[in-house]
Amino acid sequence: MNGAELGDVLLRVLPVLIFFVAITVVAEIADAAGVFDVAGHWASRAGRHRTPVLWLLFVLVAVACTVVLSLDTTAVLLTPVGLAIAAQLGISPVPFALTTLWIANTASLLLPVSNLTNLLALHHFERLGVGHAGYIRLAVLPAVAAVVGTVLVLYLVHRRELTGRYLPDAPPDPHDQVLLRVSAAVCVAVGPLFAVGLPPAWVSGVAAIVLVVAARSRDRDLVRHLKVPWKMALAVAALFVVIDAALQLGLEPALAALAGEGTSAADLAQVAGAGAVTANAVNNLPAYIALESVTSDAPQRLMALLIGVNVAPLVTPWASLATLLWAQRCRARGLQISMRSLAVQGLLCSVVAGGLALGALVVTA
Repeated sequence: MNGAELGDVLLRVLPVLIFFVAITVVAEIADAAGVFDVAGHWASRAGRHRTPVLWLLFVLVAVACTVVLSLDTTAVLLTPVGLAIAAQLGISPVPFALTTLWIANTASLLLPVSNLTNLLALHHFERLGVGHAGYIRLAVLPAVAAVVGTVLVLYLVHRRELTGRYLPDAPPDPHDQVLLRVSAAVCVAVGPLFAVGLPPAWVSGVAAIVLVVAARSRDRDLVRHLKVPWKMALAVAALFVVIDAALQLGLEPALAALAGEGTSAADLAQVAGAGAVTANAVNNLPAYIALESVTSDAPQRLMALLIGVNVAPLVTPWASLATLLWAQRCRARGLQISMRSLAVQGLLCSVVAGGLALGALVVTA
């Protein structure tokens, strides 16, 4: 790879990394301000002591968090909220834990900012003349179908734990009201700005600056202890360079055979299947980066790949970063779910949610 090619790769990945770092800062400050805690307590009060209603409200919170602030935010910050609510209300934490894990992945199709893979794909949608609006038009039905499939599997598998009533309301924790309101306002504002197609790096960057200034004026220690994912951003940049070099050294023909060609229903199923298998074998981010080179000739094929690498990486614990982050949060709260149980249930959810999303894509396309 010569200097010009390396520069092109880094220029493409730079806006993605700016967004990733900035949205992480936004999420961390919002969490410290109590936004997610308050959202969880709102769900417990609005559920009116009925466990199924509480769970569905928690699903809505998880979907909104994933769509606007990305799947990793849901896995890292909403998992402890769900487990804490379940513990305080004396109900099983397992459905709430799996809700954050599965929704974090399966709800990450709708907006380009919902998943790093989507942001990377947006470059190709623009190159193909579809653009941001075309991406959303193509993604909306598959995104809804994936969430519906996830909710159906969760309820059918855990319906016994999601029945009955709970007695106490979870007590709200005290928060700095000024920082809480500013953080909540920023989180609400960025959603429409992302949806209308403003550059995600700019929107998230401005949002991060606003919250850093607000947090610094209220609590300087909060800003000093922010966990900014610099190492992960550098790792993503390095991953781009390595995979681009591998493609130039002969990996692309093998991937082309795996993903096939064409935009028929069978062809799109092959693309999604290739993405799903590769994501669960290695990880969804390198799987996408490698396979986009042989699926970016048509918007439908690219969306099928996103279904495979976004919705389906639920079987192995390393299939997505969100899964690794989620497992870490569960262990910290003393919740252990066997890997076999996770794999079996995750496979079922992948097949149902991924299949419904793929069917919706075929109808849309």
